[in-house]
Amino acid sequence: MMDALQYAHGIQQLYSHQASALTHIQRGKHVVVCTSTSSGKSLVYQVPIAHALAQDPNATALCIFPTKALTQDQLSSLCRLLRHHNSIKDAEAYTYDGDTPADERRSIRDRARVLFTNPDMLHQAILPHEEKWRRFLKGLRVVVLDELHVYTGIFGTHTSLILRRLRRLCAALGNELLQFVSCSATISEPKEHLKQLLGMNVGEIEEVGNDGAPCGPKEWILWNPPLIDPHDPSHGRMSAYNEVSQLFRHLLSNGVRTIVFAKVRRTCEIITRKVRDDFVHDGRPDLAHRVHAYRSGYAPSDRRQLEYEMAHGHVMGLIATSALELGVDIGVLDAVILFGVPYSSASMQQQAGRAGRRQKESLVILLGEPFPVDQYYLRNPELVFQPPITKLWIEPSNELILEAHIRCAAFEMPFSHSDSRFFGDAGWTIAQRVCFSDKAGYYQVQDTESPALNIPIRGARQDTYQYIDAMIGQLLEEVEIERVYFEAYEGAVFIHQGVTYICQSVHHDMRVVYLARTQVQYYTRPRDLTDIDPCEVWRMRTLKHKDMYAFYGRVDVIFHVWGYFKVDWRANILDTVDIDAEPFVPRDTELNLTFRGEFR
Repeated sequence: MMDALQYAHGIQQLYSHQASALTHIQRGKHVVVCTSTSSGKSLVYQVPIAHALAQDPNATALCIFPTKALTQDQLSSLCRLLRHHNSIKDAEAYTYDGDTPADERRSIRDRARVLFTNPDMLHQAILPHEEKWRRFLKGLRVVVLDELHVYTGIFGTHTSLILRRLRRLCAALGNELLQFVSCSATISEPKEHLKQLLGMNVGEIEEVGNDGAPCGPKEWILWNPPLIDPHDPSHGRMSAYNEVSQLFRHLLSNGVRTIVFAKVRRTCEIITRKVRDDFVHDGRPDLAHRVHAYRSGYAPSDRRQLEYEMAHGHVMGLIATSALELGVDIGVLDAVILFGVPYSSASMQQQAGRAGRRQKESLVILLGEPFPVDQYYLRNPELVFQPPITKLWIEPSNELILEAHIRCAAFEMPFSHSDSRFFGDAGWTIAQRVCFSDKAGYYQVQDTESPALNIPIRGARQDTYQYIDAMIGQLLEEVEIERVYFEAYEGAVFIHQGVTYICQSVHHDMRVVYLARTQVQYYTRPRDLTDIDPCEVWRMRTLKHKDMYAFYGRVDVIFHVWGYFKVDWRANILDTVDIDAEPFVPRDTELNLTFRGEFR
């Protein structure tokens, strides 16, 4: 195995945390590894996968990643290891996600020894078709759950029940040999969180957290834009966009490979446009062409191309959203600029961890925006370096979500009382209520197609519109319907890779937005209001305060864009425009919590 690691990855010796994790895995434990970015966590699951395949010609492995980009990146890494291991160099590994062509899926089911996928595909395309995946599930030995810290909230709750369904099907096929290996950024109680996700006893899980990877010095700079008037703070501070452009251009001009992390897509595009314009103004168009934006919404092929160009040095700088904070390989970076304080300590660690590798020195600049949270941290810098460790939560006992997955489980295989080991007594009670009993005492559903097809696991169903360059007919992006209403209105400016487009027309019947490429020196910001009307009250509870009540029920939400601001690249408002647009009413109503009473 060590020969294969050396030839595939240049590894001659394991880090202490890698050796510790592999020892626990060899002893049959489930393992969660919680160490820093670029600490070699992927080796912790690659080695047991290769070992399992070499020991048993029928063994298979399942690698679950939260995003499609990560599956592509890790597939190539594992394949290098398999090719250099003589006994399994012909073992086939594939990605299986929404981009997998239909005509390739049958071949993958029949031939794959290792499958890279995401929770969505496991939920809707694999578990509901147990008979087609029986070979794979019977031989399943290693299940990888990467980026554990992502599995929180609604998404984490759904994923926990999907994993229980996986364990249940494997057990029904006589396979009790599943071993889970999970990797995570620093979180609170990782062993407890994995236990909740898997529905197992905490004693079956080992946690590895002592990072043995070498780490070079990392310099931090907390940068607050200067006051407009040093004698009068009430005038505010200089534009953060100007500051980030100057810092970014200074680093790139000195050969420092840098990434800027922005919190939202629009900010990402605005910074890209400004940096390019400023480089051209400085007489450096050569560097302007080596700066790109990277975010969700771009076509998968465009994102893969950007990753390749960054990893191979063709791109010097990226401006990215959190879409890049997960472990996509883009090569070694020298510096990271955080544009604003990230939303969580886990995000800050992931983003800052992008800079530097091994003994190499690196730089992190936290650039504050004018918002109160940012200014609070810049006034109290010790809090930046002692952030509260993120506490994750999931609620697999949530009755509404549990019922949805009990229906899915009963469709996959008739439900019995013995399945309480996976779903608890509450699951058995729900099965008796929502399913029908056959003559043998098993509970089934009458659905002719899997209920999973109508159960989105990342919140509301994400219908998308295509944004098309009207001049050349090129697809620029696919955008969620909830965003379209706030981006595609009369006069709206849309930015893609720093290039400005004017919204030309919107065709809701075809879900297409046509954009006209236009040179303008501003972007638009919608003026909108949201109207929330309670419709039905299903439950009410009196809170501790005598004049306050919580109501649980259905609400109608109406969004209305009635105008927009024209804003220059320094965030100055140039003009205010009124428009007449139809209100947007989401197709799916939401459950909400409302309060009535007075705060005193």
